[in-house]
Amino acid sequence: SRGSLVWRVLAAVALVVLLVNGSLRMEDDAWPFGPMSQYAFSPPEDDTVVITRVDGLLTDGHRVELPLRVETAGISRAEIEARIPDIERDPSLLRAVSDGWTARNPTSPRPVELFLVQDETRLHRGQPTSTSEVTLAQWRVVS
Repeated sequence: SRGSLVWRVLAAVALVVLLVNGSLRMEDDAWPFGPMSQYAFSPPEDDTVVITRVDGLLTDGHRVELPLRVETAGISRAEIEARIPDIERDPSLLRAVSDGWTARNPTSPRPVELFLVQDETRLHRGQPTSTSEVTLAQWRVVS
C-alpha cells in the first residue's frame, strides 16, 4: 500500500541520514551510526597490530582466554578496549568479565585471577616479524 511504501522510504532516509551524520562527525560514540572506521582500512605495512584479550587463571590451575563476547563473558571486546585506561588504574573493573563468565559458564571452573593482555604483532612490509604479549592489568578475584 501507499502508506507502507511511504513508511519504508522514510525509515530508509532516516537511516541514511544517521549514517552520514555519524560518518561526517567521525565519532565512534555515534555507533552503530558512526564511521565504523575500524573496518575501513588495513594497517600500514610497517606497523604494529594489537589484539586485546582477557585471560583467566581458573580454579583447576589452567590459564585460558575468556572470549570477550556478550554471550560468553557478558561483555564485549569493544567495551573492554574502550576502558583500558580505567582498567589499568583499577584492575578490579575486570570483575565484570569474571562475573559474566561465571554466570554464563556455570559448569566450568571459575576464574581466580584475571589478566588484561595485548598481543602485539609487528609488521615489516606487511609480514609479521615478531609477536609479544603485554600484560596491562592483573586482578585477583575476591569472592
